[in-house]
Amino acid sequence: MAETIEKGSISINTENIFPIIKKFLYSDHEIFLRELVSNAVDATQKLKKLASMGEFTGELGDLTIEVSFDKKKKTITVSDRGIGMTGEEIKKYINQIAFSGATEFIEKFKDKADAKDIIGKFGLGFYSAFMVSDRVVLHSRSYKAMETEGARWECDGSTEFELTSAPKDQRGTDVILHVNEEAEEFLDEFRLKGILEKYCKFLPVEIKFGTKEERVEDGVDKDGKPAYKNITRDRIINNPSPLWAKSPKDITDEDYLKFYKELYPFAEDPLFWIHLNVDYPFNLTGVLYFPKVKNDFEMNKNKIQLYSRQVFITDEVKDVVPDFLMLLHGVLDSPDIPLNVSRSYLQSDSNVKKISQHITKKVADKLQEMFKKDRRDFEKKWDDINIFVKYGMISDEKFYERAKDFALLKNTQKKYYTFEEYREYVKDLQTDKEKHVIYLYASDIGKQHGFIETANQKAYDVIVFDGVLDSHFVNTLEQKLDKVQFRRVDSDTIDKLIVKDEKVESVLSQADQDKLKGIFEKAISNQSMTVTIESLAPDYLPVTVTMSEWARRMKDMARTGGGGMYSFMGAMPDQYAVSINSNHKVAQKILQEENEEQQTRLAKQAYDLALLSQGMLTGPDLTNFIKRSVDLVS
Repeated sequence: MAETIEKGSISINTENIFPIIKKFLYSDHEIFLRELVSNAVDATQKLKKLASMGEFTGELGDLTIEVSFDKKKKTITVSDRGIGMTGEEIKKYINQIAFSGATEFIEKFKDKADAKDIIGKFGLGFYSAFMVSDRVVLHSRSYKAMETEGARWECDGSTEFELTSAPKDQRGTDVILHVNEEAEEFLDEFRLKGILEKYCKFLPVEIKFGTKEERVEDGVDKDGKPAYKNITRDRIINNPSPLWAKSPKDITDEDYLKFYKELYPFAEDPLFWIHLNVDYPFNLTGVLYFPKVKNDFEMNKNKIQLYSRQVFITDEVKDVVPDFLMLLHGVLDSPDIPLNVSRSYLQSDSNVKKISQHITKKVADKLQEMFKKDRRDFEKKWDDINIFVKYGMISDEKFYERAKDFALLKNTQKKYYTFEEYREYVKDLQTDKEKHVIYLYASDIGKQHGFIETANQKAYDVIVFDGVLDSHFVNTLEQKLDKVQFRRVDSDTIDKLIVKDEKVESVLSQADQDKLKGIFEKAISNQSMTVTIESLAPDYLPVTVTMSEWARRMKDMARTGGGGMYSFMGAMPDQYAVSINSNHKVAQKILQEENEEQQTRLAKQAYDLALLSQGMLTGPDLTNFIKRSVDLVS
């Protein structure tokens, strides 16, 4: 029978800290397992470090940490073969709640190399065990050679404890939780396995959780075919040497892709990746993958996992990763990211800002390197990665400055240009009389095909801006690029989009122009349509329906989340300009028609054709147009 060494009260500043721990400190009860397994890992790594320093000369042996449970006894046990503790150390590190049980450890080894790696966190995290337990037993034996007997500590969640001597065959610590009634959900294999896979998947010491059956080859059968047998093996729940903890020079492309599948089993292969490895002025490792992002990119956020010394913390990384890179996938690991005591959320800190800035720079450097190394391959990837680049250029001034040399503009001929290249390409033909270089763009090639054709007939070039962020990106570029203005190709007649000094004269007298305007106003009879008579080339469309560039941008930005004025404009009724080409033979045919009803009918037909080209003719108007077309052909 174990000899009672000591009974007493835990030395704490508040009379009862346990309810605080249970209710407020750890809001998510499942993290008790993360804390206890992390402590076991710390204890194991301390022993390995002592051995490497010559402070421990015994056999390390099997250092696997084991998590087990007994449903009948209602217990969960976390066992390690790490540094262990004496009775005196238990009194100091557990009873005194030093918030870091490594104070003395640091003092002793602070002048040795890599001392920071042996700083444990065995302290407050241990008490998360009381969130799910009526009683916690800690059975430990120190690594020190003279310590041949173990020590057993027990506490029921009050400030009273019992410390006894208790035989223990092996070095290390067992933490035994007697699970309370409210937490019996954790006495389940799949529940515990899920928690371990979530928080402990990449811890640096092997963690065993039960066993598993495996089918392996066992010679050949009587027909000479491979024979198999089932064997039972330990189920190791984690990968102790994750890819991000290795040197990039030791990793192949296949390794990166395999690790990506480990993180995201059902995802398409990524486009490329960036390996982060920083040790000054902060510690940061990780791998960030560029996935193929669809236009519903909000659905793709929260895919980066944050770790601290290979312990999973969160996938809410908005303070560490710039917003425009939240669409990336992968892992970040940094012991320098400040967390609150329960590690449940990030705290504001200068390191966080530095890390965020560094990640931004590394991404920009990688893209620049790819662009310079293989421009053609970069162009192939552009349609998939441009959403990252544009988002970054809109939201981050420093990223814009880095990205402006490799960001591309794609035209309707699927040719790619840098900003400088494109300006040189179009400036001679597309400079207006105010000396602005006009960039024409299309947001929907199919719907705007007729307008694109008209621009191309004048040898004008048209950029494709059909992405979810492009309405915002256009505004950013217009502010940044000197003497450049953007015009959507269907926002006005071509001669008004790029105004030159030359002017086309109308073949109609002013009286005929006024008469033509009246006929169309009667035929249209729609207050949202403003009719104007334009003197355009005879081969230009007879009627064009457009919305002004400014109004379209307001509405586009309202649709993609712009607030304030954009929301107000988005709620306003649409206003369109109807431009009648006075030099087109259709205009002349309408005027030559003697029957007033037939004049109106022809005007309505020409107007409906313009609506049809914009996808704006629907419902009864479309039905009437078809009937009228049949009549006219007949």
